[in-house]
Amino acid sequence: MKIEKVYNNNVVLAKAGDSSEVIVMGKGIGFQKRSGDVFDKSLIEKTFVIQENDSADQLKAIYQDLPQEESDAIFKIIQEAETRLNHIFQVNVYLTLADHIHYAIQRTKEGIDLTNPLAFEVKKFYRREYELGKIGLELIAEHTGVVMAPDEATSIALHFVNAQKEGQLIEETMKVTRIVQDILNIVRLHFGVAFDEESISYNRFYTHLQYFAQRVVMGEVFQTAPDTFLVEQVKANYPAAYTCANKISTYVGAAHHFQVGTDELVYLTIHIHRVVQ
Repeated sequence: MKIEKVYNNNVVLAKAGDSSEVIVMGKGIGFQKRSGDVFDKSLIEKTFVIQENDSADQLKAIYQDLPQEESDAIFKIIQEAETRLNHIFQVNVYLTLADHIHYAIQRTKEGIDLTNPLAFEVKKFYRREYELGKIGLELIAEHTGVVMAPDEATSIALHFVNAQKEGQLIEETMKVTRIVQDILNIVRLHFGVAFDEESISYNRFYTHLQYFAQRVVMGEVFQTAPDTFLVEQVKANYPAAYTCANKISTYVGAAHHFQVGTDELVYLTIHIHRVVQ
C-alpha cells in the first residue's frame, strides 16, 4: 500500500491493492513520509474506505488542515480512552473528537469559554469518562500549550460516553443524564436527605434510574402484568416512598410525555425506600 498524500504524521491518503483510495490512520504512520512511499502496515490503527462512507470526506477535510500538535493530542486521548475504558473506538470518534477539540481550542484562544450544564452530572455519573476528560485537557495543554476551561472535560467525556453506547446520540445521553439528576433531586427534596453515594443501595438505585431514564427517552413502556398484591403491599408498607414515586411519575409525564406503569411505580418505590433508609 503506497501513500498518495500525507495529511499529517497520523493520517495519510493511500491506494489499496484494488486501486481504491483509503484513509489510513495510526500514530506516526505519515512521519517523514512523502507521496509514493510505502508505510509500515504494523502502524495501522484504522482504515477508512472513501468510496464506502461519506464521513471519509469529512475526516479528510478535518485532518488535512488540522495542526500536527492537535492531531497528536487527539490520538493520545483516544489511546488513553481505549486503555482506561477497555473499549476499541471506531473511526467516527476520530472525526467528532477532532472537530470538537479543534474549535474548542480556537474558542479558548479567543477568550470564549462555554459552560456545560451537565458538568456536575457527568462528573458524578460517568466518573471514568470524566477523569478521561480531565486527562484529555492535560494532553491538549501538553501538546498545544492551550489551557482549556475545566468544563471542557465534560464535553470530551460525553464523546466517549456516547461512543460506548453503540450509536446512541449525544443528545440522548444528555437527556438520560438530566432525567436521572432530576429524579435524584425529587427524592432528595422530598425526604430532605443527602445520599450516601458509596452505598450499595444508592448504586442500585442509580443503575435502575439509568435504565428507567433510557426507557423514558426511547418511549419504551415497561411491559409486564402488574402484581396487584405486590402493589397494595408496597403502598401500605412504604407510603412515603410511594408518594415520592408518584411525584416522579408526574414529572416524567409532564416533562417527557411518558406514562409510568404500575410496575415501574412499584420498583421505583422499593428503590426509594432502600436508598433513604
